[in-house]
Amino acid sequence: MGLREYIIRRLILLIPVVLGVVILIFALIQVVPPERRVFVYLSGNVRELNPTIIKHFIHMYGLDQPVWVQFTSYLNQLIHGNLGYSEYTGPVLENLLRRAPATIEIVIYSAPLIILIGIWAGINAAVKRDKPFDHVSRVLSVLGTSMPSFFFGIALSAIFIATLKWTGVGRLSVSLDSQLSTLRRLGQWYDYTNLITIDALLNGRIDYFIDALKHLALPVTVLVFINTATLVRVARSSMLEALSKTYVIAARAKGLSQKEVVYKHARRNALIPVVTLSGLIVGGMMTGLVITETVFVIPGLGSWAASAAQHFDVPVVVAYAMFSAVVFVLANLIVDILYAYIDPRIRLG
Repeated sequence: MGLREYIIRRLILLIPVVLGVVILIFALIQVVPPERRVFVYLSGNVRELNPTIIKHFIHMYGLDQPVWVQFTSYLNQLIHGNLGYSEYTGPVLENLLRRAPATIEIVIYSAPLIILIGIWAGINAAVKRDKPFDHVSRVLSVLGTSMPSFFFGIALSAIFIATLKWTGVGRLSVSLDSQLSTLRRLGQWYDYTNLITIDALLNGRIDYFIDALKHLALPVTVLVFINTATLVRVARSSMLEALSKTYVIAARAKGLSQKEVVYKHARRNALIPVVTLSGLIVGGMMTGLVITETVFVIPGLGSWAASAAQHFDVPVVVAYAMFSAVVFVLANLIVDILYAYIDPRIRLG
C-alpha cells in the first residue's frame, strides 16, 4: 500500500471516529437536565423566564423526546454549524472563531521551536552521552518538567512587564489596540487571518508586527521551555535505545562515519515516539492554553473555556469539548501520516 492510499484510508476512518466522539459527548450532555440544556437554543436573559415558558421551549426543541430523536436533532444542528447560544458571551460559534486566532497565533510560533529544539537537543544529548552538553540538557529538562507554568509565567511578567516595562499583557499595546478599530473603520486595516502578526505584515504595518511579537515573546518562552523539556527527555531516551540496536552496531562495524550512523540510520527510528509526543503537545496547545492565556491576559480558547466552566456555561463547555476532540483526532491523523513517512514499512499495514 502506497502512502497516498494510506492517507486516504486514514481519512475515511476519521468519519466513524468523529461520529463516536459526537455520540460520547451527546451521552454526557444527557446528564444535564433539560431545563439547563434548553439554554443552548435561547438568547437573552433566559434566567428571567418562568418555568412554564421554559417547559414550552423544552417541548419545542424536542428535549422531552426519546434519546435517538434528540441525537438526530443534535447531529443536524452540528452539521449546520449551530453550536448554541451562551447566556454570557452570545453565539458560541462566533465566539469560538473570534478567540481561536489568539491561541493559534501562539501555537504557530511555539510549536516549531518546541519540536526543532526538542529533537535537536535530545538527539545531541544521546550522542554526547555523559558529556557536558548531556548534563546541561538533563538539568534543564528536569527544571522544565518540574517548574509550574504559572510560576514561570508570573516570574517573566514580574521581570519584563512590571520591572523592565519591556512589554505588556494582551495581544497588543493599549495605544495600538485602541487605534485598531479606527483603522478598520477607515479601511486602513483588513483582517485577513485575524492573526495580528500576519495581518500586520499583509497590511504593511511593521509597528503592529513588532509590537505583537513583543507580546508573544513571553507566552511563547513559557511554552517552549516547559514543553521542550519533556520532548528532550523522550528524544534522548529513544535515541539511546536506537544507538544500541544491532543494525547500528553493524553500521559501525562496516566503517560508516558517526554522522552517517546517527543521522542516516539511528535518528529516523528514534523519531517515532518523538512524533507521537509532538502531536500530543501541539494538540494540547491548540485546544487552549488556560494557564498561559490567563497569566498574560490573552483572549484565547483556554481563558474562554475556563470562564465557561466556572459559570457552568453548558453550550461553551460542550463546544470546547467538541473542538478539542476534533483537534486531537486531526493531530493523530497527522502523526499517523508522519509515521508512514518516517518508517516506510508502516505503509504496508
